[in-house]
Amino acid sequence: MNVAELQARAKLHEPLSRYTTARIGGPADLLVEARSTEELIALCERADQLGLPCIVLGGGANVLVSDAGVRGLVVINRSKAMRFTTRQTTASVDVDSGVALATLARECIERGLGGFEWAISVPGTVGGAIVGNAGAHGADIASNLNLVRVMRRGQPPEYWTPRQLQLSYRSSALKRYAPAERPIVLSATFDLKRDNRNNLERRAHEFIARRKATQPPGASIGSMFKNPPGDFAGRLIEACGLKGTRIGGAMISDIHANFFVNVSGEARAADVKALIDLAHDRVLERFGIDLELEIELIGEWEMPQLPLHNGGEP
Repeated sequence: MNVAELQARAKLHEPLSRYTTARIGGPADLLVEARSTEELIALCERADQLGLPCIVLGGGANVLVSDAGVRGLVVINRSKAMRFTTRQTTASVDVDSGVALATLARECIERGLGGFEWAISVPGTVGGAIVGNAGAHGADIASNLNLVRVMRRGQPPEYWTPRQLQLSYRSSALKRYAPAERPIVLSATFDLKRDNRNNLERRAHEFIARRKATQPPGASIGSMFKNPPGDFAGRLIEACGLKGTRIGGAMISDIHANFFVNVSGEARAADVKALIDLAHDRVLERFGIDLELEIELIGEWEMPQLPLHNGGEP
């Protein structure tokens, strides 16, 4: 991809609020959508050649993009190929990193293949899920991951095993890199098991119902903090009296305190970050527990002090 092609495809100063589940985020200097793995590789290689910082976003879940936006190139990963291989009792799927988790779950269920029904209502894409070892309902990406194709900056694509990825609770070796320096997930292979389609659909419906009953609707980033050992971040935040606390257009959900929602539709990243700091500091002060973010902060951050309102003094 040459400079002219990059310029023709790029959107200048594109608001990233259009590409995140929270509907929050300032502008990207340049933004291009990659429609295949080959385009994803070409765009990232071209950014390196031009000396541009490059960040890849998938479904925009589990990220809080600053109001100041992101310098350099942001690539929106729309690579969506899936290739199933079936055997007598088992199967596997090779899937591009831009495939939505919920789409992959539905495709598996329709084929009578078990292993991803837990992801039926989990936002985000395969690539981001691998970086953060996403999970729900007692399962996670590590449960049936076989192999991952990645590309390190300035290097040709290579394959990493789960052992190399060092998958752990909501983390991996990839997540330890800064977003602009992180190896890019291109595709992954997962092992699956044949199962009765009706059973898979029943479990998926149960997971959807449980999510609707316990998590808030509307625009949110996802689970804000990791659960500390032996406890739950939501319980700790709620115990500090912070449910329903609002700053600007953002609110700590009154349904589940580990979800912060864009309740007005016009929340700023600064509003959410102020709630993050408030919740973290109150939990640390009361319980001595240093909550760790599950989401990632992306972009440039300069945070003003913001007053509380509509939630009173928690």
